[in-house]
Amino acid sequence: MSKRDYYDLLGLAKGASADEIKKGYRKKAKELHPDRNADNPDAEAQFKEINEAYDVLKDADKKAAYDRYGHAAFEGGMGGGGGRPGGGFHGQGDFASAFSDVFDDLFGDMMGGRGGGGGRQRASRGADLRYNLRVTLEDAFTGLQKTINVPTSVQCGECHGSGAEGGAEPTTCPTCSGMGKVRATQGFFTVERTCPTCSGLGQIVKNPCKKCGGAGTQRRERALSVNIPAGVETGTRIRLAGEGEAGLRGGPPGDLYIFIEVKQHEIFEREGLELHCRVPVSMAAAALGGDIEVPTIDGGRSRVKIPAGSQSGRQMRLRGKGMPALRGGAAGDMFIELAVETPVNLTSRQKELLREFEDLSEDNNPESHSFFSSVKSFWESMKG
Repeated sequence: MSKRDYYDLLGLAKGASADEIKKGYRKKAKELHPDRNADNPDAEAQFKEINEAYDVLKDADKKAAYDRYGHAAFEGGMGGGGGRPGGGFHGQGDFASAFSDVFDDLFGDMMGGRGGGGGRQRASRGADLRYNLRVTLEDAFTGLQKTINVPTSVQCGECHGSGAEGGAEPTTCPTCSGMGKVRATQGFFTVERTCPTCSGLGQIVKNPCKKCGGAGTQRRERALSVNIPAGVETGTRIRLAGEGEAGLRGGPPGDLYIFIEVKQHEIFEREGLELHCRVPVSMAAAALGGDIEVPTIDGGRSRVKIPAGSQSGRQMRLRGKGMPALRGGAAGDMFIELAVETPVNLTSRQKELLREFEDLSEDNNPESHSFFSSVKSFWESMKG
């Protein structure tokens, strides 16, 4: 069976540039990688083909020979390497070497490239911190400025974060040559793991700083002023960039995340932007109607008119008296729920008056009348 054209394998036009070849190869390598095509028995063979094509076309000399003579350039000793381009992919060791190239091309950019010694691993970003902050509902309504004390790590002042005595620069790790990772070939694959000598930093400190023990950071409690905006609720998260743990070896600090918890209020119950307030009223006030004063979250008072004959559970809305929106906009509403209270500890005279009232109340309780009529009908139907 004749070999497919290398340009065709990579989805390229003949004479493609080096940049086009690299992009075409990356696209095909991701598409045909055996790990992504477990159900395709031909995936490994196809993957070998595109690697063979790339091994030739990425090399200027091999590409020139292939452009002129095609596959014949590497047959009969013309191309060297035992009659196979780049040494071929038929041997297990050769394929592992090629796979190492694949790994570099696919993930090299994400890792910061292969070169540059230990530059990219020299510094490590600090960890993010979480701080739980409880506030009152009144504070959530108005917003507040609050100072918090955060235990964290800060850059060592003695070594300026380098971890080395006197602030000296760390040296390149001899095990990984500054890469921070080491590779081991296992069959067809190349396995990469964190360097055990430098723990992935790419550098080691020969003379650790005595003050921080080579860490480059020290534990300390910091006082931070935090602006809590109006409208926050339980679960609101506030991010303070750069206020987390100090970075290792002079790396950038992490962030501080403040998680808000709003305490339960003894008068108001919150539902998003709405506030609910349960107000007890006397039986007489509910029957006769009238005005009552209710509290509002801003510390003020509002007068509410109770319609005559109001029942327990009746709600009245006070527009704009709820919680403010966190990112601006109209405030929510406040809902007053009436709780008609049955009198207790009655005197003899009060009982006498209530009995007299009851005797005169045949048509004053429509809900009771309707309910017991339905009950009577139910019992009669059960008898039938």
